[in-house]
Amino acid sequence: MPAADRSKPTFVELTRASARVGLLGFGGPAGQIALMHRIFVEEKQWVDEERYLHALNYCTLLPGPEAQQLATYVGWLLHGVRGGVVAGALFVLPGAAVVFALSWLYASLGHVSVVAALFYGVKAAVVALVVEALWRIGKRALKGWADLAVAVAAFLALAVLHAPFPVVVLAAALIGFLRGRDGEAPTAPVAEPSARKAFAAAAVWAGAWLAPLAASALMLGPQHILTRVGALFSVLAMVTFGGAYAVLAFLQQQAVEVQHWLTLGQMIDGLGLAETTPGPLILTNQFVGFMAGWNAGGGLPLATATAAMASWQTFAPSYLFIFAGAPYAEALRQNPKARAALAGVTAAVLGVIANLAVWFAVHVFFARVEGLRPVWATFDPLAAVLALAAGIVLLRFKVNVALVVAVCGLLGLLRLVAAG
Repeated sequence: MPAADRSKPTFVELTRASARVGLLGFGGPAGQIALMHRIFVEEKQWVDEERYLHALNYCTLLPGPEAQQLATYVGWLLHGVRGGVVAGALFVLPGAAVVFALSWLYASLGHVSVVAALFYGVKAAVVALVVEALWRIGKRALKGWADLAVAVAAFLALAVLHAPFPVVVLAAALIGFLRGRDGEAPTAPVAEPSARKAFAAAAVWAGAWLAPLAASALMLGPQHILTRVGALFSVLAMVTFGGAYAVLAFLQQQAVEVQHWLTLGQMIDGLGLAETTPGPLILTNQFVGFMAGWNAGGGLPLATATAAMASWQTFAPSYLFIFAGAPYAEALRQNPKARAALAGVTAAVLGVIANLAVWFAVHVFFARVEGLRPVWATFDPLAAVLALAAGIVLLRFKVNVALVVAVCGLLGLLRLVAAG
């Protein structure tokens, strides 16, 4: 079993902390990466800064939801495969349950305005949480002006030039490799990579991942809506790099324009629903799967099956990538050139998180956003004040993040009541 750098928690302690991440994981990948850093690195000190950033770098290079992969990686570090399974599952399940219930409510009633109003204050708190994480991680990860330049360049490449995510990350890795700055070799023990074990893990988890899709194709046929949903999301899981925001553009094209499973308006509502609930933003996939079954006329039973299929095909590959690949990723920590390349990725990842943070903040502080440009007349000063206050209590007074989120959520609810 791989060892962590700090005192290892019991399995029950890891389970509780993972459940806390799942319940408080608002704000998409930027917010969740920030939350896990606060809990696993700062509060619990189960994983040190260098290893956390290394894990984040590896997960950034993978297709699919990097935040869930990071949770799985941390769980694997602390308690092997069972730790990875539990941490990865609890990262998703609380939000998945909420999104499922709200998808059913949305399909029945046709709106989610009450939900959006309820989580008004929560989103403001998440903006502060992400900024806090950028500050804390940046202080440790950026070793000089060159690292800062890479982070800024990555941010501009994504936010202004709309450069492809893989190109940005690979360019940063090349810069780090050429610079050759890798620091001191880590002293913590690492898992020994084994081709036999990696192949076995890949075979087991690939089989588990694709089994529901194969069963649907055999029993219901390739043209059944359940099979088609599974096929689309299995492809998405392997070809989309850059996290949830990269997936959504491809998903919109395929689900709305090609398959006609739902309308563009419904797709946008699903994104808003996923943004305002705990769990990864890519739970939008579950909403799309639910609506595909619902709009196909199958009612709640079929919608439940298609939602479950979409979620499984989205998140199950993370187990394959982590359990087969993480031992090799750990071995790279001992290679100076690989460490130097990943140091470049670390700087770029901060730029990526900053880009996600700006995207999220713009949508919190402005009621209307046209393309990537906010409509300044729709600026919401109350949301900005809430985010500022949350940032002050988090950074200056180090208040518990759960309490900050709860208070901001209550203030958002009071705003709804006051508005009548």
